[in-house]
Amino acid sequence: MTMPSLTLRFLGTGTSTGVPAIGCTCPACLSTDTRDKRLRSSAILSVGSVNLLIDCGPDFRRQIIDAGAPPLHAALLTHSHYDHVGGIDDLRPYCHSLPEGHFPVYCTADVADDLRSRVPYCFLEHPYPGVPTFAIHEIDPSKPFMIEGVEVTPLPVMHDKLPIVGFRVGPLAYITDAKTVPESTFRLLEGVDTLVLNALRYLPHHSHLSVEEALEVVRCVKPRVTWFTHIADGLGRHADVEPTLPPGVRLAYDGLSITL
Repeated sequence: MTMPSLTLRFLGTGTSTGVPAIGCTCPACLSTDTRDKRLRSSAILSVGSVNLLIDCGPDFRRQIIDAGAPPLHAALLTHSHYDHVGGIDDLRPYCHSLPEGHFPVYCTADVADDLRSRVPYCFLEHPYPGVPTFAIHEIDPSKPFMIEGVEVTPLPVMHDKLPIVGFRVGPLAYITDAKTVPESTFRLLEGVDTLVLNALRYLPHHSHLSVEEALEVVRCVKPRVTWFTHIADGLGRHADVEPTLPPGVRLAYDGLSITL
């Protein structure tokens, strides 16, 4: 069976502070290059006519409007840190557009528990009229699952000491906030054509891959092309950094769309 075309639109490519960071006067934060304006990391993966949102951070409302407010069929959440789920309430127009009124969210059990405590009003037996409501699908990080006929494979990684997941759909893998990638996940990445991977900055960080650490992952996976995301201002300006990267390794930027 031939897989439908895949398109990934980067809604945001920044770290938790975004770029520019508040009050910062470093070259990246003062840059006038639009590629250096980074909202919190999120993306839309389109598989044929199915649109899957990956993470829903605090910039979601602006991001989805800038993207033309396309239909969304489900959300995939990598983990429950605020910069990845802080915009969950802004999914309410998508909840209300569905006949059943509950927007599907796929996440691990710990993320589901966190959502229920973070936005409890969305999960009441008798919710207040107009609040967003969600159908939580708890995923097993060791097993693929299906959404609208699309097979999604979780990619377990470690975010410092926190187990989180990336996702693989066909030849595309999306991993953010990783610090270490276990051997079992490297096996799940075999044959990947396009890898999206976090690369925070050049200096080491306790919970995120540095550029050199990310490049080591790339050397192990050997994708045709890699796009770095979840980027901090400490990485530097896009125009200065990208020419220094190895062939096949690029910096993603907000609004970029790639098609496989």
